Amino acid sequence: MAAKRALIFSGGLLHPDFLNEIREDDLIIGADRGALFLIEHGIRPHLAIGDFDSLTDHMTELRRIEENSDEMIVFDPVDKDLSDTEAAFEAAMERHMDDILIFGAVGTRFDHTLANVQLLVRALQHQVRCAIQDMNNYISLTSTTSVISNMGYPYVSLLPVTSEVTGIHLKGFQYPLENATLRMGQSRGVSNHLAEEQGTVSIEGGLLLIIQSRD
Repeated sequence: MAAKRALIFSGGLLHPDFLNEIREDDLIIGADRGALFLIEHGIRPHLAIGDFDSLTDHMTELRRIEENSDEMIVFDPVDKDLSDTEAAFEAAMERHMDDILIFGAVGTRFDHTLANVQLLVRALQHQVRCAIQDMNNYISLTSTTSVISNMGYPYVSLLPVTSEVTGIHLKGFQYPLENATLRMGQSRGVSNHLAEEQGTVSIEGGLLLIIQSRD
């Protein structure tokens, strides 16, 4: 059985190139203005969710989203506990997705960006593969082993999410590591490069953020 995958388009920085990632059997979720982005580019979301407070022409655009989505969930912009992206993430989790890929989760609001990155921890705890992608970054998280492919992002940075990450082994990288330890606050793992088309990151303890990036 093919893995069930959800693509979440949030309200941060979005680009039409992201639409090339859509597969026929993907669950498409638009969070807040991300739903309008999809509709404006001819994509009908299976679910539109959020408080939609970032819409410019609120009533007209809200009606357009409702008419062009299979399902719509609207929250009060004040009386709510979840951000729009987290609500979309929870909706994907409730539908028992195996993979979640989030676009538009990185933007000018660093608080929202950091909160969205922390969703990777929640996904990992539930054994769901999850990543955040924008035009300059592909962000994932591992507690065991990850295979890193050349996706056009020349830099690969490793940052601990826990106080330390132990037993780090890198293969296929310009700067390999053997049984290394990275501690939070250290920059030793920043700006490595793949030496081959694929590399392997293995760790024995902790949580390690893997950021593939380009300038």
